[in-house]
Amino acid sequence: EPYRTVLGHLRHEVGHYYWQRLVEGSAWHEPFRALFGDERADYAAALARHYDAGPAADWAASHVSAYAASHPWEDWAETWAHYLHIVDALDTARSFGLEGERVELDFERYDAAALGPTDAAGAGFVELLNNWMELAGVLNELSRSMGLPDFYPFVLSGPAVRKLQFVHRLVQATAAGVGRDAVSNGSIGAVDRERRGAVDHEGRG
Repeated sequence: EPYRTVLGHLRHEVGHYYWQRLVEGSAWHEPFRALFGDERADYAAALARHYDAGPAADWAASHVSAYAASHPWEDWAETWAHYLHIVDALDTARSFGLEGERVELDFERYDAAALGPTDAAGAGFVELLNNWMELAGVLNELSRSMGLPDFYPFVLSGPAVRKLQFVHRLVQATAAGVGRDAVSNGSIGAVDRERRGAVDHEGRG
């Protein structure tokens, strides 16, 4: 794994735990399969193929990492870990008053067209994602100025963004207490707006 730290590995493994806690047998299970694939596919055989032949050449078109392409469970765990990386790094940066949106950076911003089905939480997720891309762009430039590899060497495809959005919706719904019971757009949107307000307040003092 070219981009895997101890923390990243821990977040990946925690993702497997939360798949069982929040997705398996819940209202989110079928939507999960529609995005990530059917997890009932032979897991041992899938990993054997991955390690023997490597990922498909076009893995980046649908996944956040090459390993994510090996099986739907690994796709979920890699996406979960990636989401935690984004949220934690943004919160840490904002706690020090660092916000990417304050700098001029030329990049193609994500909009609602990049998302899955219309979602009341969609605007909040797009804002989070664009804030992250702005901050990551600055951090990449700082890394390059020191002769180091990019801090964030990823390009998020449309399918990968929709998978991240799925994790975001599930986290927000779980915070609202509807995680296993209902895929409720209205409740998710309300919690998302409340959380974004709290983050803005904490980050900007």
